[in-house]
Amino acid sequence: MEKNIRTDGKYRYIEVGEGTPMIILHGLMGGLSNFEGVTNHFPQLGYKVLVPELPIYGMPMLKTNVKNFAKFLERFIEHKGLKDVILLGNSLGGHIGLLHTKLYPNMVKALVITGSSGLYESAMGDGYPKRGDYEFIKKKAQDVFYDPAVATKEIVDEVFATVNDRMKLVKTLAIAKSAIRHNMSKDLPHMHTPTCIIWGENDSVTPPNVAKEFHELLPDSDLFWIKECGHAPMMEHPNEFNEVLEKWLEKRNF
Repeated sequence: MEKNIRTDGKYRYIEVGEGTPMIILHGLMGGLSNFEGVTNHFPQLGYKVLVPELPIYGMPMLKTNVKNFAKFLERFIEHKGLKDVILLGNSLGGHIGLLHTKLYPNMVKALVITGSSGLYESAMGDGYPKRGDYEFIKKKAQDVFYDPAVATKEIVDEVFATVNDRMKLVKTLAIAKSAIRHNMSKDLPHMHTPTCIIWGENDSVTPPNVAKEFHELLPDSDLFWIKECGHAPMMEHPNEFNEVLEKWLEKRNF
């Protein structure tokens, strides 16, 4: 995936295919490669898939929050000259997608959220990251998934490097706090954008009751479950995730 990243002005992103624009939003600890299954599948069905690199660690400290990421996304959409986009976000990416949809409803044709923050999340589980403790970080990374083997050494190493970079750790905690502060329960009933909610039945970061609450609060939503699956369905069960999403897009004529 790295070799396919384009640099265009201040934006770095992956772009594959032609057709209806589908913008993928990664999470706080998630890289662009987390969505490799989606990026490989949907371009052949007539979608232009774009995965922008969010400026998680690139903004000044005071601007490091969910709202400014949503504004960054809007500038990216304008830069690319897109309209009627489909937003697909995991974890923090789902939260950014939700807030962007609230702020710029006319730009978004459909929203897809999976393991999204915005209502509740157990960001650090039962403890903050311990710098220097590789086994602790490894366990935390494994807990994100139903199958701990999905947390490859590469993923654990990346998280370990992040929490051992002091500035990145400070910003990670600032973003996690911003996500918790920016609760969207009062906004969701007013958001009529068609929304597809795909959730892992065994998600421990944003537990299943969070998905049910999103479904209850969003006026036009469909909820789908993936069994034996944690916080990142598109990584743990990419084929099933793609199948669910493809059928939903087809049914909704997107």
